[in-house]
Amino acid sequence: MFHFTLGKKDKNIYSPVQGRMIPLQDVPDKTFAEKLLGDGAAFYSDTNTIYAPCKGEITMIAETKHAIGIMADNGAELLIHIGLETVSLKGEGFELLVREGERISPGKPMVRVNRKLMDEKRINLVIPMIMTNEMPFHLEAKDAVTLSDSVFTMMD
Repeated sequence: MFHFTLGKKDKNIYSPVQGRMIPLQDVPDKTFAEKLLGDGAAFYSDTNTIYAPCKGEITMIAETKHAIGIMADNGAELLIHIGLETVSLKGEGFELLVREGERISPGKPMVRVNRKLMDEKRINLVIPMIMTNEMPFHLEAKDAVTLSDSVFTMMD
């Protein structure tokens, strides 16, 4: 079961997947590896679903369904990008489970991915999660992650 911090402003950002976490610089894409969009971490999911990593609001969903922007209640602005070169799929293989403006809580399913299609098209399903504003945070480096694992902690 989920064990999230109870309180007005949870300082934690949780893993958006159950799977494994890798350093952002290991993502085989210059934009992410060189942190051109911001700092963060990346993930490989063991399941077909990407979940909300925090309490907040969905502020952006790419027309191609491969990227979601979130404004966390703790002030963090996040971008979750599902896979590399997935914009070329024009939304194929993604089922949205949230909409722009929707309030979310940690563990809420946001997107379901058709892994069979991604495998057929040889899509790298790495999932970068980027802090797009410049709020200071502590990155908790882990190997295996579950949905209740905090991976970023916002600093005061």
